[in-house]
Amino acid sequence: MSIVALVVAGVGVVGFFVFTESRIDPLTPVDAIVVLGGEHDGREDYGVNLAQQGVARNVVLSNPYWQGDPWMTAFCAINDPRFTVTCVPPVPATTRGEAEFTRELAEKNGWNRVLVISWRFHLPRARYIFSQCFDGEIVMRPVPRDYNYSLAEWEYTYLYQTVGFIKAFVQGSC
Repeated sequence: MSIVALVVAGVGVVGFFVFTESRIDPLTPVDAIVVLGGEHDGREDYGVNLAQQGVARNVVLSNPYWQGDPWMTAFCAINDPRFTVTCVPPVPATTRGEAEFTRELAEKNGWNRVLVISWRFHLPRARYIFSQCFDGEIVMRPVPRDYNYSLAEWEYTYLYQTVGFIKAFVQGSC
């Protein structure tokens, strides 16, 4: 077996346990639900649905999308007396930018506990970045969906998340 094959297999096995089977926190009441940008894969619906169930009175939607995105236009216009929706374009348009605007909103609004929604395989890296920027409690929940990725797509995902971890470590605290 070649070294390359061993490395690819190692990345796959470690990536599966670290990213695909990442820890999911129990659902608990929070001050705000923060939905990270990504795909319109049900994440916005999930965040709003949790607010409708009373998990939080604030929903923050990261909006790194183009200005006319009809999906975000509809979500950002939600007017529900049970909760407030705030749409924020992250600067930079990265997980770190999202963690930074969460910290700023938390300081402004007195939030101590936030629930962060993203892909399950992104949760470990997002948890690390948010812990670098936000002093409060962080509850991590995945978008409730399946990932029908090929082995090559999973390998790329694991490598991407690993490189993102290294970048976050080098950047340090916000």
